[in-house]
Amino acid sequence: MDRPGIRWLKAALDALLPPACAGCGAAALAGSALCERCESLVVPIAADACPRCQLHRAGAGACAEIAPLDAAVAAVWLEPPVIDWIHAFKYPPRGLRGLAPGPLALIGELAARSARRAGGPAPELVVPVPLHPRRLRARGFNPALVVARAVARTAAAPVAATALARLRDTPSQTGLSAAERRRNLRGALRARGAVPARVWLVDDVVTTGATLREAARALCAAGAKSVVAVCAARTPR
Repeated sequence: MDRPGIRWLKAALDALLPPACAGCGAAALAGSALCERCESLVVPIAADACPRCQLHRAGAGACAEIAPLDAAVAAVWLEPPVIDWIHAFKYPPRGLRGLAPGPLALIGELAARSARRAGGPAPELVVPVPLHPRRLRARGFNPALVVARAVARTAAAPVAATALARLRDTPSQTGLSAAERRRNLRGALRARGAVPARVWLVDDVVTTGATLREAARALCAAGAKSVVAVCAARTPR
């Protein structure tokens, strides 16, 4: 079936069976994965936030240290219920319950919003932050790759799932200070080959940005001239 035919069929099905909210199961708003109530609970990052670091109003202060990133962008703050949605996505239950479509729909919605928020020139390549092979085997999937695919669909750009490699299975970043996170990650990431000039780097959440900056250094060493981090959500400062 051609694309217009697919769109017509989807519109007809949506009219008969309105899409369910991925957060609570109620009727979703048109063009969204969320219902009106769940949408009202999401805390968006202000439109007038600094376009580079998002941690202050544009023009109101010096950017936090983000080099070599050009910008680190998300659409929403990591606050309830977003924190619960992302946790459900990253840590699905075993068995058939782990295949629930809700968390995937929610992460896709947040990723698409962040990609639209990033703006600027379209990326030539979208690259997820990698997991170490040991962690990938244990988890079964890379959450950053799932987010990257949603970002890439919105940006109409290709995804390079293995453009970066994690050389060391670094300890968890949870509970570490910004300086400890930098030391923990130093030299842990490397590009597997050359990359184009404009790259979007994707992870599920921006926290201190230490992982994203280390990944950006590896991409710049491999040929990137502009690296923009695009994540589903951002931890409040």
